Amino acid sequence: MDPVLEPYFDILVTLHEGCRTQISGMTQEELDWRPSNDMNSLAVLVAHIAGAERYWISDVVMGEATGRDRDSEFATTGVRENELSNLLDSALEYIRKVFDNLSYDHLAEVRISPRDGRTYTVAWAIAHVLEHTALHLGQMQITRQWVKSQ
Repeated sequence: MDPVLEPYFDILVTLHEGCRTQISGMTQEELDWRPSNDMNSLAVLVAHIAGAERYWISDVVMGEATGRDRDSEFATTGVRENELSNLLDSALEYIRKVFDNLSYDHLAEVRISPRDGRTYTVAWAIAHVLEHTALHLGQMQITRQWVKSQ
């Protein structure tokens, strides 16, 4: 892996570890619990994180269609802890393989988002993945606190 990309991947690994910590030992009811009808459960947040990461790295950076169904991520229910962990692991493994084939020179390259037709640099897409995952990890931490306080 290019030394420029290693720290970004290391941050993503740490974020995924944080996500796994938030779902660790949770019952199915706790994984599916929502603070309110318009808020997300831990299971939804994991499915959305994995889906978004794959979208930005696969669909946008690599131009490889994932067939992502974003709406279904927000309907996730009944998915066990180990399956949620597998979603995170699969996304991370894919990203590692992509990063192994990217270099510093790729970061300024422009890509087109299939969802909205907007252009993004590879660097922006990677930064967005980190930002987005961190944001939702924070939501997971608060949601876990809420569900455990019930």
